[in-house]
Amino acid sequence: MTAGQSLPTIESIQAAQARIAPHIHRTPIYHSALLDRDCGASLLFKCENLQKVGAFKARGASNAVFSLSDEEAENGVATHSSGNHGAALAMAAAKRGIAAHIVMPTDAPAAKKAAVAAYGAIIVECEPTLAAREHTLDEVVGRTGAHVVHPYNDARVIAGQGTVALEILEQVEDLDVVVVPVGGGGLLSGVALAVKSLKPEVEVVAVEPAGADDAFRSFGLGKLVPQNSPDTIADGLRAGLGVLNFEIIRQHVDTILTVDDTTIVEAMKLQWSRLKTVVEPSGAVSFAGVLEHPERFRKRRVAVVISGGNLDLDNLPW
Repeated sequence: MTAGQSLPTIESIQAAQARIAPHIHRTPIYHSALLDRDCGASLLFKCENLQKVGAFKARGASNAVFSLSDEEAENGVATHSSGNHGAALAMAAAKRGIAAHIVMPTDAPAAKKAAVAAYGAIIVECEPTLAAREHTLDEVVGRTGAHVVHPYNDARVIAGQGTVALEILEQVEDLDVVVVPVGGGGLLSGVALAVKSLKPEVEVVAVEPAGADDAFRSFGLGKLVPQNSPDTIADGLRAGLGVLNFEIIRQHVDTILTVDDTTIVEAMKLQWSRLKTVVEPSGAVSFAGVLEHPERFRKRRVAVVISGGNLDLDNLPW
């Protein structure tokens, strides 16, 4: 979190919705009668894979970039990202006419690197560890003076991601539960804060890959624990949970579930075939939670957030 930032509020999420409206899509809700029948629930899929840059990250990055003063923005922006946040920040920076410096791990998917480059960002590669990402970002900022927009541990980013929930609540009536993937926690914390502020009776369920379960462990212990050697197909969810994000999650999330990679792939296939939409592994994690823990959702009206749809089509997981 940038020094001086405070926790976001429902008012800051609502302000973000107005600020970013000209720069993002209002994404649709998809539905499949066959998936409802098979899962025994009413499933409403919030398609952030159809968002600009192919992921919800466009919301938080746009809110952060267009919140900057001219003085803060003059040297551009910088971040570290495995892809989606980097592309989103690059897009927002290009719209504002400022530079974007994106630190990316060497093992980031080729399609995500190409997307970042397509928006005109300067890519700096590093070793695929969180320590290497943070060290390289510090070097970039020291050299350029760019303003850091953290992928998730940033109140402006969280407020932008929370606009997903505002749209869901406008689009879906009589909602029982919202299911959200969790990695660094930007999307989950923003959605949970918005939902519990406006509809506290709606349950917020997070889903995390079993091979990268620091949020699950942190939530259970009531204290932040580190992400150790994450091993999951969901590359966008390998990040460690942010401090600011965890504070919000502790207050507003009802439970966190874990899922196996095999279920994530099954969820991807079903969404591709039934919803006719491209979903990346990280984007399929929330639906994987419904598949692996069906008893929690049976006979309920469930909003399932598809967080993104960016992946290498030449290297599909089946």
